[in-house]
Amino acid sequence: MPLDALLADIAACRACAPYLPHAPRPVVRVAQGTRLLICGQAPGRLVHETGLPFNDPSGNRLRDWMGIDRETFYGRPEIGVAAMAFCFPGTSPKGGDYPPPARCAALWRPQLLAELPQVELTLLVGSHAQAWALGSRMRGSMTDTVGAWRDYLDDGLLPLPHPSWRNSAWLKRNPWFDAEVAPYLRRRVAGILAS
Repeated sequence: MPLDALLADIAACRACAPYLPHAPRPVVRVAQGTRLLICGQAPGRLVHETGLPFNDPSGNRLRDWMGIDRETFYGRPEIGVAAMAFCFPGTSPKGGDYPPPARCAALWRPQLLAELPQVELTLLVGSHAQAWALGSRMRGSMTDTVGAWRDYLDDGLLPLPHPSWRNSAWLKRNPWFDAEVAPYLRRRVAGILAS
């Protein structure tokens, strides 16, 4: 199926409507020329409201890790965003968002990835994306998986923590991320955008 037709089908998807506390609003931003694919958990509330992926404080931190500004993030077709679930799953009474429903990834991800043959690097943002993409190759915890980031590069995968403010303490406890992973990511992003 051509990418435009697939994206239209995704935009019209209501498969999770019975399980969501609001109307579905799938948020996916990819193009035929996408070479860097960002795979997070699911859109948050602000993303659901605006329809722009990572249009929140988490996005600001992610763009900082990538070494780019908002204009570049949203304006370059080389950068795409397709989370594990395309709709905001709602907020848990315990705080934070519900996890992404598996039905969304099962329904759409294989088809979508098949239509993005130019992707050379996929950022696996958070444990849900890492578990889906890596399966048994995950190193147990998200920290261990991100710590082994070099092991996944030959497969075009780079595991990252979620850029949420909730992970600020994690970043302080793991200074190797800012010292090693973020500079590597900036170099890769710059190379993808320059070529």
